[in-house]
Amino acid sequence: MLRCLLLLLITLPLLGCQPETEPASAPAQTEAADYFDNTGRDDVLSGGVRMIPISTPAGEYRVWTKRVGNNPYKKVLLLHGGPGATHEYFEAADSYFPGEGIEYYYYDQLESGRSDQPGDSSLWTIPRFVSEVEQVRQALGLDSTNFFLLGHSWGGILALEYALAHQEHLKGLIISNMMSSVPEYNRYAQEVLGPKLDPAVLEEIKSLEAAEDYGNPRYEELLMNHYYTEHVLRMPVEEWPDPAMRGLSNINYDVYLAMQGPSEFGILPSASLANWDRSEDLDQVTVPTLVIGAEHDTMDPAHMEQMADRLPRGYYLYLPAGSHMAMYDDQQNYFRGVINFINRIDEERRVQ
Repeated sequence: MLRCLLLLLITLPLLGCQPETEPASAPAQTEAADYFDNTGRDDVLSGGVRMIPISTPAGEYRVWTKRVGNNPYKKVLLLHGGPGATHEYFEAADSYFPGEGIEYYYYDQLESGRSDQPGDSSLWTIPRFVSEVEQVRQALGLDSTNFFLLGHSWGGILALEYALAHQEHLKGLIISNMMSSVPEYNRYAQEVLGPKLDPAVLEEIKSLEAAEDYGNPRYEELLMNHYYTEHVLRMPVEEWPDPAMRGLSNINYDVYLAMQGPSEFGILPSASLANWDRSEDLDQVTVPTLVIGAEHDTMDPAHMEQMADRLPRGYYLYLPAGSHMAMYDDQQNYFRGVINFINRIDEERRVQ
């Protein structure tokens, strides 16, 4: 939910049960020879990259995926946010997952990054994206013995929707930095985060939004100096890591605008996600689910803790130093929590 930041980034150079807190378990080590064993893989020549054909109501297209590692029991498919961002900002996983023997897949959703971009707005719907994820799962050979789905921001919406439709194929679910209700997200943005701003700054932002002057450089300046470095990624912009910069600056703004809208204080009624709310359906998700919330996020961490409480097998990971991109500004806690969750669920399944 980063509309005008996207415009600014283009001009910047790229820079180098009951809910539980982080579940503790000892990491299961995988021998390097096993982890890098590509026997029988058809993606060796391309370094793990596959262009997977996807059937849609508008025809067949291809989406880009890249595998890293090999583990028959722990495979993570990463769903990026936006909508319309790219896999690139997940590249911080390279510093953590290989050392834990976790196999993982980068993936650009249709209309994003290196995947096909047909520019067909009829395809920008939740059911169509869910169908795409299911087709990717089948192509990659993921199933309930090994398949962990991690979705961040918009990817968290998609991950939850996938679970509600196809949880029989999941081993575990991770919803990162995303509330289960857009109306509640709007309320939090307008009633909690907005008033934390300097009153004069908030008044000017609201005035520009009322005039729908979202492209005004002043709007971008106000949000950059008073909002993004507080609630999106808590570092000076010139220090934002290269993968984060690439993942955001390469966003498909047409998809973002249609589904999210131009405002930074909630999703507008004109956007397709405006009324999305799955809070009453959380009890239907019976697979182990980790919900990640961060203290300084654009999303309400208390709401995300309540999500974990309502999930039958929910766990909650709270990141005290993190914001919306907590995989960077509370990185060690973020990945330690994700890895411990994956290892714990894997160990429980193998004992059964």
